[in-house]
Amino acid sequence: METKRKALGKGLEQLFSNEVIDFDNFEKKIVNETKESDIVEIPLTEIRNNPYQPRKEFDQQSLSEFAESIKEHGVIQPIIVKKSIKGYELIAGERRTRASKMAGKDTIPAIVREMSDQEMMEIALIENIQREDLNPIEEAEAFSKIIDSNGITQEEAARKFGKSRSYITNLLGLLNLPEKTKKYVQESKITMGHARVLSKLSDQDEINRLADLIIEEGLSVRETEKLTSGVEIEKKNKIKREPVYSARHSIYEGIMRDKIGTKVKIGTKKIEIPFDSDNDLDRILEILGISMDGE
Repeated sequence: METKRKALGKGLEQLFSNEVIDFDNFEKKIVNETKESDIVEIPLTEIRNNPYQPRKEFDQQSLSEFAESIKEHGVIQPIIVKKSIKGYELIAGERRTRASKMAGKDTIPAIVREMSDQEMMEIALIENIQREDLNPIEEAEAFSKIIDSNGITQEEAARKFGKSRSYITNLLGLLNLPEKTKKYVQESKITMGHARVLSKLSDQDEINRLADLIIEEGLSVRETEKLTSGVEIEKKNKIKREPVYSARHSIYEGIMRDKIGTKVKIGTKKIEIPFDSDNDLDRILEILGISMDGE
């Protein structure tokens, strides 16, 4: 058993020593090097989730479709587990495990391996990052742990996972967001693009306020960038904001300009209609159906 643990540990070391990490081939290598007689059916009720699993949310529709496939074809690739005091701890294959339970299965094929807590954490993080199963916040937390636990730089992490350096930097910046806004990202109420813009701000209350505004007004990332670029925090914490200009406002301005024959400006909760003289004002009021004598 000790020999197997060392072999797996060596495998992890080899995985990280590669220029680009390929978890799928790493997992297949474990399966291929395992004798068929060593693949065992274990009760699903005896399996506990990997405590280091970074993924918290699972697409139920996708799991349901996977469960239907398992009903018809069974589990093609065994999961990897670690023997614990009571039953087993899952190392790799949580989607297969969850889908098997949904499919009404009692057991699942598994490979039992000895593994340290550090190795379990690395396996879980690598699997989810490689397969892009995480939401942006979960992915940011996973990369942060990978970088810290292995003592690698952001640039090295980017290279190993086939990402750009700026992608990793922007992703890790999301960890500075307040919890409320992080929750919005996890629930897909605001996008990674919105979150990246908000992460550049330092005022936590202001970030939460803007996140609410993004959701309420349906602001695009570009509109959010314009909004945050106009934020100026003064000494007394007063905030000045440039108005958000939308394509819809531009359309309305054009319609009104055609109707009254003068340039119209639509701002934040106000409409500006300039006039040259009293006669011009009377002309605009007449077009708008407004009479000074109340008629």
